[in-house]
Amino acid sequence: MNNLKYILTIAGHDPSAGAGVTSDIKTFDAHGLYGLSVCTAITVQNDIEFKQCSWVPVETIISQIEMVFERFEINTVKIGIVESWQTLLLILERLHTINPKLKIVLDPIIKASDGYDFHGGEDQNVLDEIWKHCYIITPNYNEIKSLYPQMNIEDTLEHISSFTNIYLKGGHRKDKKGYDELYYSKIIMVNIPPFLDEVIEKHGSGCVLSSALASNITLDIELEDACKNAKYYTEQFLNSHPSLLGIHTKQKKE
Repeated sequence: MNNLKYILTIAGHDPSAGAGVTSDIKTFDAHGLYGLSVCTAITVQNDIEFKQCSWVPVETIISQIEMVFERFEINTVKIGIVESWQTLLLILERLHTINPKLKIVLDPIIKASDGYDFHGGEDQNVLDEIWKHCYIITPNYNEIKSLYPQMNIEDTLEHISSFTNIYLKGGHRKDKKGYDELYYSKIIMVNIPPFLDEVIEKHGSGCVLSSALASNITLDIELEDACKNAKYYTEQFLNSHPSLLGIHTKQKKE
């Protein structure tokens, strides 16, 4: 096991395996990585409907985290759904106490695809502290608008990018659907256009992109290339099957 590279996902369990920890693990495996997982929630859902969510207590989440870090060398963590912003901050603080150099990829999931709201009405005062603990966040257009409702998208991006890097997913864009943007080093913005002319909608595609990005970061690929690789991987996943569930294909090593 000493030759393996480890990566950790902290996310919910989706019985359909289209999103959450099972989806992340499949993505990690396709990149040649050994995926470890910490469960934050047990969801009752399938690929078309989300019924309910039972949250794992934060103490249990942190205990899971401590156990895997005792045994494995982990340099990258991907985080998905968490009960609240305050819970997320507690998790982030514990992670960086264990490993101050840890690179965290946060997918700030606010709503499930069918509209189930995870963070509606929450106090957003802790958001700036959350961004400080992250290496990069991967919101979509709807999520970026929800984070700071009093700001427009441009001001929100400028504000968040003063704390962390941003991969803005373009799947919900009305003007240029599928065109993603990377904001990093506070001042650099890179357009990431689609590789394919058309893609098929998939359940959990946001989880796949963020876990593919975390995988590339674990493999020591520079951020711009890591983002482009993750975009390409996700588009291949989207077109892998005509249903709402996709197939993960092993990535060829250069």
